[in-house]
Amino acid sequence: MATPSNSLFLKHGLSLWCSQSSSLDRIQQSSSIPSRSFHRRYAVAASSFANENREFVIVGGGNSAGYAARTFVEHGMANGKLCIVSKEAYAPYERPALTKAYLFPPDKKPARLPGFHTCVGSGGERQTPEWYKEQGIEMMYEDPVTGIDIRKQTLTTSSGKLLKYGTLIVATGCTTSRFPEKIGGNLPGVHYIRDVADADLLISSLEKAQKVVVVGGGYIGMEVAAATVGWKLDTTIIFPENHFLKRLFTPFLAQKYEQLYQENGVQIMKGASIKNLEVGSDGRVGAIKLESGSTIEADTIIIGIGAKPAVSPFETVGLNTTVGGIQVDGQFRTSVPGIFAIGDVAAFPLKIYDRIARVEHVDHARRSAQHCVKSLLTAQTQTYDYLPYFYSRVFEYEGSQRKVWWQFYGDNVGETVEIGNFDPKVATFWIDSGKLKGVLLESGNPEEFQLLPKLARSQPFVDKAKLQSASSVEEALQIAQQSL
Repeated sequence: MATPSNSLFLKHGLSLWCSQSSSLDRIQQSSSIPSRSFHRRYAVAASSFANENREFVIVGGGNSAGYAARTFVEHGMANGKLCIVSKEAYAPYERPALTKAYLFPPDKKPARLPGFHTCVGSGGERQTPEWYKEQGIEMMYEDPVTGIDIRKQTLTTSSGKLLKYGTLIVATGCTTSRFPEKIGGNLPGVHYIRDVADADLLISSLEKAQKVVVVGGGYIGMEVAAATVGWKLDTTIIFPENHFLKRLFTPFLAQKYEQLYQENGVQIMKGASIKNLEVGSDGRVGAIKLESGSTIEADTIIIGIGAKPAVSPFETVGLNTTVGGIQVDGQFRTSVPGIFAIGDVAAFPLKIYDRIARVEHVDHARRSAQHCVKSLLTAQTQTYDYLPYFYSRVFEYEGSQRKVWWQFYGDNVGETVEIGNFDPKVATFWIDSGKLKGVLLESGNPEEFQLLPKLARSQPFVDKAKLQSASSVEEALQIAQQSL
């Protein structure tokens, strides 16, 4: 997937798109973004619209919608007032599970709904469909919004329903980047993962699979490849870059993770460009043809090459053409009074680095939803102050010889100092103009992980030479902590 040269791609894909040229000052001073929360009131005939709850409408049924719903409930503003319109068949759930525990084989205790409905991922209550009913929240499933009339404050769904809103929150997330149909992107046996239905289809293929190929060396590719190892399947991972997770990992870090995957039987093909997917004799995908002319047999292929913000049909609300998504201010207000955007689809001011960003990650999905609703319902006026955070957990199923869990906070800019040898810990520190800008830690304990955001947010000056001389990850973290 093509990326701007000044973007930082990190997760789910997960990515953080940043515009270095778009400053906070410009977005905060822009006359197109309302300076105050706008809560519309309206009078309509009760029988005119399909939704009974019209004061607040959330479009989208992912993580952001679930956490926004909880925040409405906490402020006593959900019952009889809130409607959620979703293209999914399920109540909001913690989406990261789909490329992790959901793909575990049947004998490895795979995750299943209702076990990972929001908000269990952050230690909150499990919001099952019954929870929404009990809270008086109107849910509309499997009926995506296809049109909006801003002047009339109405939405149209794919089934033809007409909905009314007073305040609208767009939480549509992203759509998966796909291979074109003309090169075999829609062949049976070719999979993309964005929702439960996608994951279920992949599992049905894995149950019969013999040769699996994962396309993409980023988060999705690495997580899916680790899961297929649990199925004891012949697995190959292909990507065009020269190492895993090129936009975050250093060559040293990538080499350590690549070695772990190879020790688990995964074949890695770097620098490979795909020409097309070939159909087998049974009508399903049978192989991948590379630009080099070589062919790799595969009966199951998973494509993990990124995602695009799902802005349709809200283009007229105002888009950011640099980082993508719907442009919002520090309280997630769009250029249209009464319309907000949160989560993956929102291009917002990243205050800590004075630039506009779009973040594809569950942590931002949760926090942006909570901040937006609090700003809407209360006197809260402070700008969203997000610290970029990304993580991955793989090989966590029963019987795995080595579980992997790393966390990253901050910005991966500047020089790096790398300590440890992946046995099991390794730490990478990013230092720019003497300041600690970002830090990644593998296999840390709770106290060490809790230190990371403090370091990344404070951006302390650190003694690079002293950090380089550390004999262990623990000593390096202690040196960094002393600089606070």
